[in-house]
Amino acid sequence: MKIVDKINAFLLIWLATSNYVQSQETISIIGVGDIMLGTSYPSQEYLPPNEGKDLLIAVNDLLASADVTFGNLEGTLLDQGATIKTNCNNCYAFRMPEYLAQNLVTAGFDILSLANNHVRDFGESGLQNTKQVLNRLGIYAAGLLSIPAVTFEKKGVKYGFAAFAPNVGTVSINDISNAQNIVRQLKQTADIVIVSFHGGAEGTDHQHVTRTTEIYYDEDRGNVYQFAHAVIDAGADIVFGQGPHVTRAVELYKDRFIAYSLGNFCTYGRFSLRDETSLAPIIKVNVNKTGQFVDAQITSIVQIKPGGVTLDPQQRVISLIRQLTQTDFPETNLTIEDNGIIHKRSINH
Repeated sequence: MKIVDKINAFLLIWLATSNYVQSQETISIIGVGDIMLGTSYPSQEYLPPNEGKDLLIAVNDLLASADVTFGNLEGTLLDQGATIKTNCNNCYAFRMPEYLAQNLVTAGFDILSLANNHVRDFGESGLQNTKQVLNRLGIYAAGLLSIPAVTFEKKGVKYGFAAFAPNVGTVSINDISNAQNIVRQLKQTADIVIVSFHGGAEGTDHQHVTRTTEIYYDEDRGNVYQFAHAVIDAGADIVFGQGPHVTRAVELYKDRFIAYSLGNFCTYGRFSLRDETSLAPIIKVNVNKTGQFVDAQITSIVQIKPGGVTLDPQQRVISLIRQLTQTDFPETNLTIEDNGIIHKRSINH
């Protein structure tokens, strides 16, 4: 890495971990996208070296700096077992050995979504083992029919978390009435409610939020715009999306923050990592104690095949999110600066 790149990388971490955009009265919540730390299926060659300890090393301090850190666990935590997928000689089924989960603890993850299309890759045994491993490590998880939501307390603040997807065994993104009921129940006891969804069509041809139902390979992937607004109407304070494997726009609705897709955050070995699929944000959102948006900070990362998080000195995802937001949500009251700071736009009357 060139000297100027090292300086830029240092500044990115300093800005994101500092209190530059945060006061004592704010609560910071970090959201990232898909996490798959390496799979022993179909081959050990898809496992990272050094027990995966290098995958997140560039951003461990940043991830641990928030009051709460969230991501989507794209796959199972399981040492051995057969996939339930048929005709799967070389298909995409993700079996992360249990030891890799320790890297999530080191990085400071508090909550993970299990609502996605890979959580059942290894059947009920893989799903149950994933829950057991995360519980043992003290990481909260939700999004399954058996665990639709969780509540927890940290530093005197009570949080509620729920996750949704269009997949078997997960809480449906398409049953908006049920999603609203879950959020309302959480809001009765929680100060801050965080909602995750895994939805929308996949790939670089689907970076825009259409505000309509998205169909991909004949599967109803939800109307993510309608869903996000509906759960905020019910009491959600932050909505983090993922699923398209690319970054999408952000929006402010009723003074609550929405990220429509956080892309591929740390996806080792088996994911396509080129062009836009290699770029992703870490978004640190600051809210007040009632959940209203204060400001946020985007940190740009890039993954280089086979994967692992690297800070992007070019900060490409910042300009990408700004462009997508201006196109998809020109009415939203947000400004995204060149350094990644997101704040409410001043309105002249």
